Amino acid sequence: MTEPIFDKSEQLQQVQHGLLDGESIIAVYDCTGAGTGFIGLTTLRVVIQDKSFVGKRTAITSIPYRNVRSVSFVSNKSWAGEFFSSSSIAITAGPDTFEADFRGLEKALHAHAVILDRISR
Repeated sequence: MTEPIFDKSEQLQQVQHGLLDGESIIAVYDCTGAGTGFIGLTTLRVVIQDKSFVGKRTAITSIPYRNVRSVSFVSNKSWAGEFFSSSSIAITAGPDTFEADFRGLEKALHAHAVILDRISR
């Protein structure tokens, strides 16, 4: 088993504390902008810290890969333009869409690839 990729140790620890039996962490990436604090990718699910609740409350949302309907790159550019210039992804699960803005294109590409691989199984 390889060591997880992570930006901040405290975010990694938050995801570690919620692991299920047999589950391991692939990556935990710090996110930018309002709302999402981090996104964690485990072998079983996507874990998103949502800081947008009223009253400065925070939620940790778990989305099993089997519930993810789609994962998308979010970009202001056209498809004919620089599609992969985006460092944001959107995850659709049920009626909800969760958006994450990453600190760098490589992290967004990795998160997108992991989610796509897991939902394609």
